[in-house]
Formats: sequence, structure tokens, C-alpha cells
Amino acid sequence: MTLRLADINLSDLDFWSRPMTEREEAFALLRAQPGPVHFPETAFGGLPSDGRGYYAMVRHADIVAASRRPEVFSSGKGATTIADLPTEFNEYFGSMINMDDPRHARLRRIVSRSFTPKMIQKFEDDVRAVASRVVDELIELGPGRDFVTEVAAKLPLRIICDMMGIGPEHHQMVFESTNVILSGGDPEFVEDLNELATLLLTHAQRLQDLVTSLAQEPGEGLIKALTSANIDGEKLTMQELGSFFILLVVAGNETTRNAIAHGLHLFTENPEQRELLLADFDGRIGGAVEEIVRVASPVAWMRRTLTRDYELNGTPYKEGDKVLLYYWAANRDEDVFTDPYRFDILRDPNPHVGFGGPGPHFCLGAHLARREITVMFRELFTRLPRIRSVGEPSRLRSSFINGIKHLTCEF
Repeated sequence: MTLRLADINLSDLDFWSRPMTEREEAFALLRAQPGPVHFPETAFGGLPSDGRGYYAMVRHADIVAASRRPEVFSSGKGATTIADLPTEFNEYFGSMINMDDPRHARLRRIVSRSFTPKMIQKFEDDVRAVASRVVDELIELGPGRDFVTEVAAKLPLRIICDMMGIGPEHHQMVFESTNVILSGGDPEFVEDLNELATLLLTHAQRLQDLVTSLAQEPGEGLIKALTSANIDGEKLTMQELGSFFILLVVAGNETTRNAIAHGLHLFTENPEQRELLLADFDGRIGGAVEEIVRVASPVAWMRRTLTRDYELNGTPYKEGDKVLLYYWAANRDEDVFTDPYRFDILRDPNPHVGFGGPGPHFCLGAHLARREITVMFRELFTRLPRIRSVGEPSRLRSSFINGIKHLTCEF
């Protein structure tokens, strides 16, 4: 079909239920416009709307340039919601992802020492052991299972919980709460959209209560390390620890889960790419992971707010304008990626923005995510080299997360 610009409304949840080919056509049309298109902002899930609307930034060059100018394109008004966060949400969601420097730099400096490549390397054996157990459990269950719940969700959930010192008795609660927080109002997780704001606060409180209780107990894990961390005399407050914990378990669980689920479906739809990978797994898995992240783009966008009047690549913005950086669209930009809709694990170069654009807000957990995806597919394709998805994925109805809720697998 051929879409017109008037047919596209990124604020309409129904748009995010359209077939993927239609969404791709819509963003291709938006990239072809002279500049970012402005969309109206609608009240959503009980969250307020000030009616200012937002610009959809969909070109790779624009997103990279905006990401490198955080002093102009601010995260401080809220990066993960189109609406400004109400005051009561800041206790739970006022993490460093929703901050600017110097507060952002302070928090990142304290927590980043736990996420360096050297530190992540220490978890290598743990990741391998968990991935092996996950595949053991899948084989025991047999084919015809939901790959998302039985494989893709289990690995990152168990790893992040193990890192934080969260016992198995809490895993299901963490899983359910992260599903609701990043549901986007999908009816499978939120029956009444008008109750979304209340549900967000309820599930955030559950997670914060958990981290508070764990911080007060003896033991090891990232929670204890962050509680006692003292970098140049700086420590996290309990409120900062709680909001960072929510960010970590939500982002560290959901995004990697979706990358793994998308990866199986992509290898099923492109069997020649699977054969390429299996022919030289160690030599090609790095490129395969980057291509999975590019095509999947689990986090579809982040919001920024203009701190002053500013012109970027020929487009003038006013102070207070809201801009959504559509990473998913930038990762399909025809000016940057040859044959952008093709899944190609040998793609080189691959300057995707699937972990966010360059600058201070580049994903803190990118090293861990890459490691988990690598280990999971090594375990799957070594022991079940013909595992495949069956049928179409059940996709999350969300503008923010390019999620797969369910995906049947056979082997």
C-alpha cells in the first residue's frame, strides 16, 4: 500500500498495531520529508499531557548530532515518556536516564565501575552456566514452547537478578513488574488503560521495596556493592539506589530479552544467515549481535527537550520543544545502511544506534547485553542448531519498546 503523510500518527496506539511493513513504509516516508514532522501529543494511561506535541527525529545524522549535544537536547524533563513525569513518579523513575550533567555524570561515575568490559568478563562463566541451564530446561520441556518465556526472558532475568543478589523466590515478581512497566499499555498486561499510571507506581513500589530490603540484609551482589560504593567521597542515596535498581532490572531484562527473541526470528526468516554464522561462529557472532540489535532496535525511541532555541541540520527548534529520537527509524536510514531492510550479519560498517546515540547516555549495559546475546546463541546453535520460530511473533503494542511477547519455537 502507499501511505500519505496524513495517514501517519505516531501518537495513536493503533499505529503500533499495524503490520511491520506498514510501519517501515511510514518511517521511510517520514525520513523523506525536508525535516522532522511534528505530531500532536495525546493524554495516555492517566499521564498528563501539556499538548505541546513533539518532533519525530527519524534520520540517523540528526539523532547522532542531537545525542552529541546533551546541553541542548536535554534528558532532564524525562527521556522515556512523552509527557513530563509527574512529581510522584520521580521517586521511582527519576534515574540517571532522566537526568543531565552534572547529576547524570555523578551517578554514572558511581555505578559505571560495575559495567566495564573487564567487570563483565567476570560474569562470563555465570552467563554460560545460566544459558546452559536455560537450554537444558527447554530440551526437557520439548518443542512447541514459547521461546520468549522459556528462553529469551530467562537468561537476562536470571543474570541481572544474580548480579543484584536477588534470590529465585523474587524472579517471578521482577518479571511481572518489568512487563507492566514497559507494557506501553498493551492489553495483555494492562486491562484498563486508564489504570496504567496507578499500575506503574504500584509495580515500581514493589521493586523499590525489594531493593530496600536487600540493601539492609547481609550478603553479596551489586546492590551491596552500590550501597557501599564511595567514589571520590560520593555515595548513592537510598532513593538513587532504588531508581537505579528499577532502571537496571527493567532495561537489563526487557531489552536483551527482545533482542534474543528477534534474533531467533531473524535467523529463521533468513536461513542463509544462520548457515553463515554456523560456518564460523566465533568469527561472525560479533557482527551478528550488532545486526540483531540494529534490526530489532528494542528501544524504539528516547525523548529530549530543547534547552534553548537551536538549529540542527537546517531545522530550527524552539526552547521547550520536545523531540523523540527514533532509533528504530535511524537504523533503517537509506543514507547510512545499504539495503537497510536486509538482515546481514556481515554488514560492515554497522554504525547502528540500537544502544542509543553517542554521548553521555549511550547504554551502560551494552557490554553485558552483547555478552548475553553471544552466549545464548552459542548455546542454542551448538546444541539445537536447527531451532527455529514458528509463525508470526506476537508483538507488543507499544511505541517505546519493539517487543515480542510470544514466539513459538520448534527444534
